[in-house]
Amino acid sequence: MPAATKKTTPTPAAYPCPYPLGTLISIGGHEQKRVSLEADADMADDTILRRVVEEVGTKGSILILPIASDEPEEAAEDYVKVFGELGCSRVEVLNIQNREDAESEESLRLLNEAGGVMFTGGDQLRITALLGGTAFHRRLKERYTQQPFVIAGTSAGATAMSTPMIYQGRNNAGMRKDEIHITTGLEFLHNVAIDTHFVARGRIVRMAQIIATNPACIGLGLEEDTAVVVTQGRELEVIGSGLVVVLDGMSVTQTNIHEVEPGHPFSIRDLRLHLLSSGERYTLPIIEQMHV
Repeated sequence: MPAATKKTTPTPAAYPCPYPLGTLISIGGHEQKRVSLEADADMADDTILRRVVEEVGTKGSILILPIASDEPEEAAEDYVKVFGELGCSRVEVLNIQNREDAESEESLRLLNEAGGVMFTGGDQLRITALLGGTAFHRRLKERYTQQPFVIAGTSAGATAMSTPMIYQGRNNAGMRKDEIHITTGLEFLHNVAIDTHFVARGRIVRMAQIIATNPACIGLGLEEDTAVVVTQGRELEVIGSGLVVVLDGMSVTQTNIHEVEPGHPFSIRDLRLHLLSSGERYTLPIIEQMHV
């Protein structure tokens, strides 16, 4: 009788984490929608939305998703117009207003035919509540992971891309524990929190609270008319007219957020901050996932 062979457990290195083949374009809100006649696209008013079209390809189609808005037709209208003016051959609008819509064959057909999607602004909680766990959400993640698919979003549409996702919190109360509310986002970026209108609305302290609760999380603060183009799930390129603020908690030495009472200010020490303008590149220091 042959000797029994000992079963070995493969090391984590035997399971390298594949990076997604898709591209994310997260926009801080209020991006320019006027098509410019500038010869230099990098200097044009429409730099961000032009980049969306370039990533999808003019022969591809863009699916507008005004899920976050309570006025979806109005929210989609500007994007239909500007993407058409920028040369996109086909622009569709999918108005998902309940979870049944997100399970329909028609919604999946439109998603499968698109080269990319564009989430408009509004309320990010509408996006996660209506899409989370649906067939549409699963297919969106599959296409982003396995294909050169483009997912763009502005304001609430950008905030919903990350995990954790901020969905409520007063700008002037971010220094107080429990004033910021978070939930699970669409999970295109893991251990990254995105906040928008970042400089204009003074949101750095509320982002710091998110990092204090778990310093393994990276905070991305996107200013208006500014975006990050994310490839391989971690390589960032900044485009647009403003700044991207990166809050890195990996080197934090002390925080008392677990000790102070709700409603009281918290402390955090040695939080790293980067200010990145257009053309800058940055690699997210994301810890490799040890499971699927």
